[in-house]
Formats: sequence, C-alpha cells, structure tokens
Amino acid sequence: MVEGVSPLVDGGRFPIKRVIGDRVVVEADAFADGHDAVSAVVRHRAVGGDWVEVPMEALGNDRWRAAFTVGAIGRHEYTVAAWTDPWATWRGDLAKRLDAGQDVAVDLRIGALLVEAASARAAAAGAEEDAADLERWAERLRAGSAARSALDDELDLPMRRHPDRSHETTFEPVLGITVDPVHARFSSWYELFPRSASPEAGRHGTLRDVIDRLAYVDGLGFDVLYLPPIHPIGRTFRKGPNNVTTASPDDPGVPWAIGGPEGGHMAVHPDLGTIDDVDALVAAARLRGIRVALDIAFQASPDHPWVREHPTWFRQRPDGTVQYAENPPKKYQDIYPFDFESEDWPGLWRALHGVFEYWIDHGIEIFRVDNPHTKAFPFWEWAIGELKRDHPEVLFLAEAFTRPKVMYRLAKVGFSQSYTYFTWRTHKQELTDYFLELSRPPIADFFRPNVWPNTPDILHETLQLGGRPMFEARFVLAATLAAAYGIYGPAFELGENVPREPGSEEYRDSEKYELRHWDLERPDSLAPLIQAVNRIRHEHPALHSNEGLAFHEIDNDALLAYTKRSPDGDDIVLTVVSLDPKAARAGTLRLHHGALGLDPGRGIRATDLLEGGSEVWAGDGPRIALEPGRRQAMILQLAPAR
Repeated sequence: MVEGVSPLVDGGRFPIKRVIGDRVVVEADAFADGHDAVSAVVRHRAVGGDWVEVPMEALGNDRWRAAFTVGAIGRHEYTVAAWTDPWATWRGDLAKRLDAGQDVAVDLRIGALLVEAASARAAAAGAEEDAADLERWAERLRAGSAARSALDDELDLPMRRHPDRSHETTFEPVLGITVDPVHARFSSWYELFPRSASPEAGRHGTLRDVIDRLAYVDGLGFDVLYLPPIHPIGRTFRKGPNNVTTASPDDPGVPWAIGGPEGGHMAVHPDLGTIDDVDALVAAARLRGIRVALDIAFQASPDHPWVREHPTWFRQRPDGTVQYAENPPKKYQDIYPFDFESEDWPGLWRALHGVFEYWIDHGIEIFRVDNPHTKAFPFWEWAIGELKRDHPEVLFLAEAFTRPKVMYRLAKVGFSQSYTYFTWRTHKQELTDYFLELSRPPIADFFRPNVWPNTPDILHETLQLGGRPMFEARFVLAATLAAAYGIYGPAFELGENVPREPGSEEYRDSEKYELRHWDLERPDSLAPLIQAVNRIRHEHPALHSNEGLAFHEIDNDALLAYTKRSPDGDDIVLTVVSLDPKAARAGTLRLHHGALGLDPGRGIRATDLLEGGSEVWAGDGPRIALEPGRRQAMILQLAPAR
C-alpha cells in the first residue's frame, strides 16, 4: 500500500510548483500486510525523459522520505513505488536468528536462492560484475560458510542494486511539477504608465521614453518592469479625469478599454510608438537584467475590431446592445467583456491564445492578467497549459482580488503568481496569520504570492492617513515578507496619498484617466530606501524564498518581528517594522533560537543592513525601539558571534 503522498495538490489533479534548482522533498506511507520488509523509491523525470529513482529513507511508523533536484524548467513528473522486499526480510530475520543462537543452515540455503535470482537479474541488466559476485556469494551460502558475513554491505549493496520487485505497487496518478525560472519565486516589480513617462509636462509619453526611464528603474533595483495595456484605446464612452463619464476630445481614456480603429490586442497605441519600439524596449531592458511584463486584459472597448468582426464573442442583450462590464453599482460602459460560453467559444479561445503567442514572439515572457477570475477557469487551464508546454519560461501573474478559494483555484490551473490580500492586512496578527498561511504547505505548494502595497486601483487608507512613515513600513513589509513584490510608481516612491474622495481607494487625478508628470528628483522621494532594500534582497538568499519565514515575540502590538532563513541555514535576516506611523514604539524581542540554529549562550551578532554597524546580543532578548521620522523599520543579519 502506498498512500499519504506529499506534496500533493487535490489528489494529484494539479501539479505542484517549483523553480529550477529546487530540492523536492517527497514523503509517503508505504506498508504491506504481514511482516515482510518494504522498500520504496521516488521516481521522477522531465516529461518525456527517462525515469530516475531515488531510494527512500524509513522515518518510522511506515513513513518514508526522499528528495531530488529539478534541474530544468518545464513539466516534470514524480511518483512513489514500493514493494515487499524478500532480501531485506530474509536479512533481518537472519540477524535475529544469529543473535538468538539458532541453527541457520536452512536459512542460508533460502538466502542462496534469493542471491542466485538476483545474479540472474544482474546478468539480464548487463551488470556482469555484479552477477559474478552474487553467484560466488550464492555458493558460499549454500556451503553454509557465510552466515555472519551475509549481513555485510559487501553483499547487501549489490542485492539492493538488483532487487526483486515482482510485488511492486506504484502510486497513481503520476504527479506533476511545473518548474519555472527562478524569478517566478524571487522578483521585484515596478509598474509605470508609458504615457506618463515623458520628461516634458503635457507631452504624451512613448515607449522610447520608457527606454530612457530604464536607468531609473534599474537604479532602484527592480528586475521586472510592468506596463499597463499599451494598445489603442476606444473612444466610445471614453472616461475622463477622475472617472467622469464624459471625456473631452483631448482626454486619453483608460488603457484597459482596449481597441480602436488602429487595432486591438495585437496593436500598439500610435501615441506610444510601434511594435519596433516594443522590441527595442524589451532588448534594452534585457541588457540591464530587467524583464518586461505586459498587462493582458481580455475585454474590449466598443470600438475593438472584434466587436464588428466577431459579434458572437460578446453577450447580446434583448434590446440588441452588447452587455458592458458591471460591478454594481459601478458601470464600465467603455468595456465589453468576452462571452467565454458563446457558441463560437473555440474560436474565441484560439484568438485569445494567439494574443499571448504574438507578444511572446516579441520577447514578452511575463504577463500580468487582469481580472482572470471573471473568465472561464477551463480556458485558463487550457491556454496556460498549451503556452507553458511550448514556452516553459513564460510566467503569468493573476490580478484577482477575490475570494481565497477562487484565487487558489487560479493558481492550481496554471497561474505562476498571484496578487494577495496584503494591502488589507494591516494589523500584527492579521499579517502573521496570513503570511504563515501563504508560506506553508499545502498552499505554498501551488500558490506564489506577489505582494503590492499599492496599485493604480488601490490606495489603501493606511497610506492615505499614515504619511511617509506608513509608506516606509508598508514597503519594507512587502519587500521582506514576500520573495516577490511590486510597487506602482512613481506614485509610491513620491508618496501619492490623496484619494478621489473620502472613503475611496481611488487616487485623485489618477493616471488611469489622464497623463501625469512626475518629478523623480524630489528630495522627499523614497528612492534611497527602495534602493537599499532591493540591494539587501539581492545580497541575501534568505529573502529569495518564502519557506524560511518565522515570526518572533516582541511585547508591543505595533511592532512586527520576523526572520527569514536560507535553506542551508547560513543566512538569517531579521526584520522589525513599526505599524504605528504616529508614535515611537519599543519592545523586547524574544527570538526562537532553536528554530534559527542560533545559541544565545554564544552570543548573536546582529549586523544592521540598512544603517550599518553591528552589535552582539547576549542573554535576554534585545530592546528594539523605532520612531516615525527617524526609523520606521530595521533589517538585520543574524549570525553566531565570533
């Protein structure tokens, strides 16, 4: 019997997620009726390749464990096989009988038969040296001259290389692994609107302006540049500044109202440039180690060519009009959703798949997908599956601020990363509970968080009311709690915090609806902090994954303390953040030393990664003090004192 296999997502219905170079640890229960010994292996391979077997170690209570490393991106498979092992059973019984002083003459003859059969298996496998050695051992056992030496590794090792697996059980179904590039787990995203990238106030920005902005993004330490939709924008029901429903002729419209006379999802807005400019931007970014992520929003403006060419792809209302997007009481008359259950759903699905293929051909390998939870889950499973089969390096970020089970299902059907509830987790216990959930199996086996303190749609009240100290706190939390995070800039580093109206999470004068000009040289910019934290992230392996996250006691409800530890245990980073933007806070920190592999008796050296310097902590926990305007957070590396 083989059961209780882990990791396992929905009984094997969906693959687990890993990145290249990951060590995959597999456990299972394997046992048999009676008293026969059991042996077990993990079998793994890249899909279409040869199976590789790794012997499993017995943990006790019929639990087994083994590990292997995934060395290439793409689809992999694994399973567990176990069998009753006549040789291991015989060897264990022989040891007991010898220890009891019993006559083992018949047992040695039984062992000889087992060894002789293994010799034949070795010969059939082309292992002639093993076959000859085993034949000599069989003769010794038949002669009764090898009772105690039959327990030695000299015989046991070749017997284990050629086991009798005639009574083998293999766990079904075969389980899947999606192996992604490292940046699927560890990446820093920067979002900007190309149309606001002009260095001159009042001029529509271009993709060439974005190329000039790359030095700034690179200097901040980001490795993914995310662009909202760059397509033509519809004019019908175009929205004006601050989401007013009547626009002037000069208002640029909302980039998510995709499509016009110039084209649809595979066209570039003429004011931004051309497809050649996209190619140039991707190439220039790549030279700096930056990947360009593109927003994919599967919806259309009333002016999209597909509205005329494929009317059945949209839901028709009884009065003959097309159903526009709604989220009552909000209405989006400038957007038509696609009907994924239309009569021509195969044609629609192929066309949307073709949108991804088009941009992949132009070097885009990361897609931020707008509102995927409002589209058919089977479509995503099919489309992402097809795309990952042909382009295993491509990643998909789900922008789905919706119910937990819906977000998790999107991850299961293929999305590489997902936005989270981080924006609305503001208190100490909320943050602790949420990030423990995200960083532990079973969620961590398929769901990768990408944490954002702000987006063009979300200006949380903590940022509206907390001023610069809260921007600092939320930034440090995002960048150190999660291995993947992003900010919407330059609004974030310049502290944009005025809502459209009280109680709203919308920005006043949002660049979703109008051009903005940003003074990147402002002396109050958070750029120096962002640079420093991104440098720390890249220099410290502990911050490259979510697995080593642990929270620690500190006796102040406004102070949050947590560590991340690298898989090898050599790098430990402690972060302490004050959640209070108004008043100084202090508390005594109590580290869980055992979990960190640190001995407080030897002392702990704490090196300040933000402000420099170090000190040795000994005895009782250190006193931590943070004060708005002076220091809102601290990031320390912990190591044994020398």
